[in-house]
Amino acid sequence: MIVPGRFSNGFRDYCQSTVDRVLVIRSLLESGLPVRLIKEALPSITDESDGGTDVVHAEFLREVQSHRDRLAARIAVLNDQRAALDAYLQEARRTGP
Repeated sequence: MIVPGRFSNGFRDYCQSTVDRVLVIRSLLESGLPVRLIKEALPSITDESDGGTDVVHAEFLREVQSHRDRLAARIAVLNDQRAALDAYLQEARRTGP
C-alpha cells in the first residue's frame, strides 16, 4: 500500500506524503476496516489529483457505513449473549450449588 522512494545508496526515502499515507492506513486498520477495503479506497483517500475521487470516496463511505452497521449488529448479538450469561449466573448464585 506504500512504495517508498530510494536513495542512491539503496536506503528507503519516506517523504512526508508517504508518512501521511502510513498514518491514514494505520488509522483505518485500527478502526477495524478490512485491508481489502483500505487497498481499494486508499488511492482516492490520499491522492486528490484525480477528478473521479468523489465517486470513489462516496463508495468508500458507503462501504465504511456498511462495515460499521455489521459491527453494530455483531455487538448487539454479543450484548444479548452476555445478558443471557449474566442472567444464568445470577440464577445459579441465587439457587446455590
